Amino acid sequence: MPTIAEAPLRAAISLILERSGSSKQEADTVTDHLVRANLAGHDSHGVGMIPNYMHSLSIGQLFANKHVKLIKDEPSIMMFDGQRGYGQVQAKESMEQALLRAKENGLVLMTLKNAHHIGRVGTYGEMSIAAGMVSLHFVNVTNHEPKVAPYGGIKARFVTNPVCIAMPGTSQTESILLDMATSKIALGKARVAMNKGVDVPEHSLLDASGNATNNPNVMFGEPQGVLLPFGDYKGSGLALFCELLAGGLSGGGTIQPENKREGGIVNNMLSLIVDPARLVDTAWLAHEVDTLIAYVKNTPAQVQTGPVKVAGDPERITLKGRQAKGIPVAEAAWQGILEAGRTVGVRQEEFDALI
Repeated sequence: MPTIAEAPLRAAISLILERSGSSKQEADTVTDHLVRANLAGHDSHGVGMIPNYMHSLSIGQLFANKHVKLIKDEPSIMMFDGQRGYGQVQAKESMEQALLRAKENGLVLMTLKNAHHIGRVGTYGEMSIAAGMVSLHFVNVTNHEPKVAPYGGIKARFVTNPVCIAMPGTSQTESILLDMATSKIALGKARVAMNKGVDVPEHSLLDASGNATNNPNVMFGEPQGVLLPFGDYKGSGLALFCELLAGGLSGGGTIQPENKREGGIVNNMLSLIVDPARLVDTAWLAHEVDTLIAYVKNTPAQVQTGPVKVAGDPERITLKGRQAKGIPVAEAAWQGILEAGRTVGVRQEEFDALI
């Protein structure tokens, strides 16, 4: 498995995006998002997505150099249309505008519809944290076949529908960032496991006949298997509400079969952004955060898991290690990236000069 330093990996990915038609600003925005996902340990939403993006461009399911369009603007409600542009750009621009409004009004309900893949949703929680805001995000996925079975079923009816909750930290406590798929594993993690030639965790997948399996290959052949929801009915229930809130209230639509499935990726997101200073004394809240997190972590650890971690800790640990040692990219994923680059005119010697 190649290990690539952050700077040359950024240069290679940005080059592919520019050659495919993106402006330098767009290429840098998308690249930054993808590489940061890898640095945080979310390889499923990192640079391995580039072949998918190049394919979406080629079939007219993704359009370069689009900017988000504000379609409804009320004091505490903002609705945006991503116009099938790069989701990392559309979601970032939407969040920037919504965060400014939340600073003014204390509260914003923001929706984004019709964006291509927005990537790691935790990035938008991190934007809220940097602005001193608390945020809650629901996301659904449309325009392609479902991949996740509802609790009790063996046929897919959802996609991985992530939920993210973000809260700023204090001078003593790191920020808290929960970013999770409502499936046991994200589809991208199955792809990463397949590329590495390893199994996925127990109780993650069913094959096409409804039998439990640890083999990620069942998600990438025909007939296709299904991902399972995390926590049985709990994850299934959250996935359903991602459809209703992100897909329904944004106007972007849900995975229901009357809506188009053209083989692309369309994300819709509903975000609630709150200024905590409008609700409580911030010094009191900081003390509650510090004391609660210390209390949660102050327990003897289970032998299998090691010390207690709270949401956001694993990403910080991985970030530190990968910034120092480089980003591991599975050989199959790297070859896919190189091939995607060649399809848009990047020569092998140009890659060799960068990496």
